[in-house]
Amino acid sequence: MAILTETNEQYYAGQQAFIGDGAIVDFLWTGDTTLVATIVSTSNANFTVTLDNVAQVEGVDYTLSATNNVQFAVAPLLGQVILIQLNDPALWSNYGGYAYITLEDVINNFLVAYVGEGKLIPGAKRTDVMFHAKRGLQEFSYDTLKSIKSQELTIPPSLSVIIPQDYVNYVRLSWIDDSGVKRIIYPTTLTSNPYTVPAQDANGIPTQDDLGDNLEGTSLTNERWEALNQTSVTGDRNDFNVYNWSWEKMAYGQRYGMLPEISQSNGWFTIDEREGKFSFSSNLASKLIILEYVSDGLALDADSRIPKMAEEAIYMHIAYSILAGRSGVQEYIVQRFKKDRRASLRNAKIRLSNIKLGEIAQVMRGKSKRIKH
Repeated sequence: MAILTETNEQYYAGQQAFIGDGAIVDFLWTGDTTLVATIVSTSNANFTVTLDNVAQVEGVDYTLSATNNVQFAVAPLLGQVILIQLNDPALWSNYGGYAYITLEDVINNFLVAYVGEGKLIPGAKRTDVMFHAKRGLQEFSYDTLKSIKSQELTIPPSLSVIIPQDYVNYVRLSWIDDSGVKRIIYPTTLTSNPYTVPAQDANGIPTQDDLGDNLEGTSLTNERWEALNQTSVTGDRNDFNVYNWSWEKMAYGQRYGMLPEISQSNGWFTIDEREGKFSFSSNLASKLIILEYVSDGLALDADSRIPKMAEEAIYMHIAYSILAGRSGVQEYIVQRFKKDRRASLRNAKIRLSNIKLGEIAQVMRGKSKRIKH
């Protein structure tokens, strides 16, 4: 049985056409996207129906059943073209989805292939398999799966942006120049964001409100960092003489000993754990940035999918986790599945690293190129 469930028409154009015969009134939409009717959700209706390019009115000309069946009040005439068209590509596009398998399918496949009479796992609750599958997806998302997300943001005058809702850890932050090129923003240890700023009296003792809780003040550290002139740290020269040969020769060597991590002009960021924000240096105000971060693959239903190249690895993770957590299982069996898990995970990392020999060869062609002074 074929694995593909959509026709080219449904996959590429988000539509399905029928030809009327004068008798049939039911036309079944078979695409992967579930149709949402206006009656169910006025703002989220995701399809339209036309008859010979004439828009049809839901509830008058047709109705939608719970099984994605469009039912006409009057049978279309012989030869008339009925077209079911999804509205917004952003709501139905599943391009590239064939490279993934859903978490639900992984759980079902595992129960069929690894659990049952005559198998190493004679019985397992679906909830147990689901738990270990989700934990495996989380662990793999951190360093194996292609689970990096990104947001395009503009840094406001407050120099802070909120951490994304499904954020686990950052991968990279970059600001975008006028040519669309990424400029890496580095984390810094030059400053930090205080977790609390208790208000103090003249003797330095924190003061409390009527409920006995410490009063909070304003962070002077953050204020001073926001007002920082970056050149006082980086040593970058903006003087017009920087392009003067004789001046440059006289100043030669004066930057000796500068630290590489601060000798750059792309700015810095810190993570304010208390407020849940990324804070940036003042030279990045109003800059367009790209925030790349890692999620755990469980925040949204659309995230709960696994690359097919890592499918075997998740099966081995579930099997090992179930056997390792049971009493009475012989240790050599646990160790065998532990090795299988490690081997399959290593294979998944190699496959997903997407190494292409041609691309490596192209980069290595310049390995012996001389750098002229």
